[in-house]
Amino acid sequence: MFRWFEKRLEAFPSAEPSEPPKTLVAFCMHYTRGVWPWLAVMAVCTASIAVLEVSMYAFMGNVVDWLSNQSRETFIAQEGWKLALLAGVVLIVMPGIVLLDSLVIHQTLLSNYPMRIRWMVHRYVVRQSMTFFQDEFAGRISTKLMQTSLAVREAVMKLLDVLNYVIVYFSGTLIIAAAADLRLMVPFLIWLAAYIGLMWYFIPKLQVASKAQADSRSSMTGRIVDSYTNIATVKLFSHSKREENYAREGMEEFLSTAYTQMRMVTGFHVMLYAMNCLLLFSVSSIAIWLWLGSAISVGAVAVGIGLVLRLNGMSQWIMWEMSALFENIGTVEDGITSISLPRLVTDVPHAPELAVSAGAIRFEAIGFHYGKGAGVIDKLSLDIRPGEKIGLVGRSGAGKSTLVNLLLRFYDLESGRITIDGQDIAKVKQDSLREHIGMITQDTSLLHRSIRDNVLYGKPDASEELMRQAVQNAQAEAFIEAASDPKGRRGFDAHVGERGVKLSGGQRQRIAIARVMLKDAPILIMDEATSALDSEVEAAIQDNLYRLMQGKTVIAIAHRLSTIAALDRLVVMDKGRIVESGSHEELIAADGIYANLWARQSGGFLGLDDEQEAAE
Repeated sequence: MFRWFEKRLEAFPSAEPSEPPKTLVAFCMHYTRGVWPWLAVMAVCTASIAVLEVSMYAFMGNVVDWLSNQSRETFIAQEGWKLALLAGVVLIVMPGIVLLDSLVIHQTLLSNYPMRIRWMVHRYVVRQSMTFFQDEFAGRISTKLMQTSLAVREAVMKLLDVLNYVIVYFSGTLIIAAAADLRLMVPFLIWLAAYIGLMWYFIPKLQVASKAQADSRSSMTGRIVDSYTNIATVKLFSHSKREENYAREGMEEFLSTAYTQMRMVTGFHVMLYAMNCLLLFSVSSIAIWLWLGSAISVGAVAVGIGLVLRLNGMSQWIMWEMSALFENIGTVEDGITSISLPRLVTDVPHAPELAVSAGAIRFEAIGFHYGKGAGVIDKLSLDIRPGEKIGLVGRSGAGKSTLVNLLLRFYDLESGRITIDGQDIAKVKQDSLREHIGMITQDTSLLHRSIRDNVLYGKPDASEELMRQAVQNAQAEAFIEAASDPKGRRGFDAHVGERGVKLSGGQRQRIAIARVMLKDAPILIMDEATSALDSEVEAAIQDNLYRLMQGKTVIAIAHRLSTIAALDRLVVMDKGRIVESGSHEELIAADGIYANLWARQSGGFLGLDDEQEAAE
């Protein structure tokens, strides 16, 4: 039975995620598609329970009157069938509805509903542009994803569950009071108006405070995660105290928002309790006065006072539920600011897969300025023949990495176009573009998974034999065999820690090289691919890298010019433009920028700029 209800709602819908709306109601509706049938079942069950519970009070009033007015000898004979009906409702109907309600809420909705939202949001966010992730803390994004998914669930379910229950219950209360005497209904109406006014005043303020608190919470978490992620830098510069203060600033900001919220909650709670006391006094006084005048029965007095006592407890519950509701609404609104953002880099409708037959790359008068209007790259044109191996040369800031990022379509061009085998990369699927490009970066970041998972990331369906061959070619066998982690996993099963922190820079780079060797893409980009390797390992791996380059179109970036001097062509960039192009010998003979850089190298590394060289 449990499993059947748990499988009624698909936790991982396969539909392609779309940009979520930016307004609260539309956002919640967007992530509630497919859930409505079960929310409707929950709402019907809740309304039924409320009707039956309030009816019980009316029936109990009748029981009191029967006991007061009838003899013990004839009571069962006259009222027995009514008592049997009540017993059936209490013993069978109500437990049955509560069982169905509980199964729908706890088995179908509470787990699957937020998981659907997490899945859909994650699938949308993970395809966001590089700019999105560069502008946010990773911890802050993940916190908002988790907070928002739970907050949408709570907001929608509380709205349907609590308000539905409250409306039905209050309506039933007013009807029962009016049935006894219209004058008995007056205190309930006044209390209801005051209660609505109280919520009308406090709830919007609580909503604003909750939104500020949710933002502070995600910021606080982001600060803490940032410290942990960069713990090596923190320790290297002995800045533990500074990081404590940095985290404390976030915590104090969060605490300030919590204080503001709790002050309002205290005011709400005290005023509500005073109203409940006035209601109890008023209803009791009017009921006794009406009974003294023979206007109502003893049962009506009991029902009126019983309903007040029930409302007293229920209004406290409603207060907290409504506070939680609007706290969740505030959290959702805060999440919308980070989640409901358009993707800056998107596939055109019905984009085809990229088909790489030769590997010819062409940059046609491209311009890109990171939205600044000028600088970085301007009207750059470059043709790379199929299978040609070129080296990009230039000081930091010349635009080399930007050029590579544009080829990978991490950003969209502001002018011009880039083609691969005549196909505009802006008009093909991004995933297919990157599937045909292998890249080894200087700043190698590994996934916090096993070494096997990290190597197979290049080609998940590769055989064990192919994977081990790639590892061997990358000269990574020895340290992998000796690897272990705190959970006792060894070799390829050992986990490497966050971003690969348990491995040295050279070890991480060799795994990255093995990963790209396994991918075996027709276009290869190497950005300081051997910068973290010592000379002995680099020499051992160089032959395998050259073999990897065979038959591929290669773009290599290196400050150590000796590593790229043997490539087919060297392209010298300066301030986003190509200023020289040719073989190593041709550029030396031209006695231009490249020749000057080559002559000024110390130990084979490219000087970064004149000011740094002067400082050295």
